Amino acid sequence: MDEKNHPGYSFKAPGSSGSPLRLPGRGPFPGVDDHLVVPEVTRDEIIGGRRVVAHPAQPPHATQQSMLDYVLQAHVASGYTAAADLLTRHDVDSDFASDSCVFKEGVDPETGGRYLEEIAFEVVSEQNERNVREKAPRMHRRGVRRIFAVFVKGQQRVCEWSPESQSWCLLDPDSRIEDPCLVAPLSVAALLDASAADNAVVEALAAKSNPAILQREAKAEAKGVAEAILKVLEARGVEVSSEQRQEISSCRIPDRLDRWLRRAALASSASEVTSEL
Repeated sequence: MDEKNHPGYSFKAPGSSGSPLRLPGRGPFPGVDDHLVVPEVTRDEIIGGRRVVAHPAQPPHATQQSMLDYVLQAHVASGYTAAADLLTRHDVDSDFASDSCVFKEGVDPETGGRYLEEIAFEVVSEQNERNVREKAPRMHRRGVRRIFAVFVKGQQRVCEWSPESQSWCLLDPDSRIEDPCLVAPLSVAALLDASAADNAVVEALAAKSNPAILQREAKAEAKGVAEAILKVLEARGVEVSSEQRQEISSCRIPDRLDRWLRRAALASSASEVTSEL
């Protein structure tokens, strides 16, 4: 992001939409969708009254954000939703977006609008480091519970914003991010490595009882039982025809496979195993 002048560009007036959100001990805030800039029309953002432009990213930033969105979407818990580049009014003179965030679904009864994001992620490159450093405390004051940054310059690393020290705290690559917004702990390594990202997505989908994942697991389990039946028969010297081998190998009915496995320990022929009489 770079500062840039836009002659003739006018801001939307504060208070033009939404209701102020009052957080205990933090005073009034504009509504999260009470914008100073026009979403999806301009690339402008406002940070502490300073106008910046969200330029298209170079490969390190762009590829990192794509991986972040991929992993985060899979980890979102029921009742929450993930978003990329969601514009939020963070204070009177700040209207900007995080790279990725998670917020509660539905309507906030306190404001009549959407909920404020609860966790947010920023991809930090050399070009936007100053902006992210200014964003973090404003997001925290607004009420964003946790703020993370993925640094792509030099040695890649993931940090979490510490309101106490007003600085970024390095996270161990082997650690996991646990939060009520997430269906499963999010591996920090998954935010830095494509292979780890794939593994983390599979784990998260399994935690969600994703039908496709469950189906694959059931097929794998059935295949394992079928292979066990054939190995038992082979060890006992029971002859199995190619047709019988195909019937056992292709079966995907758990109860039937369990019944066949028990029979395989005693049967004197493969026909005794697969007979349904």
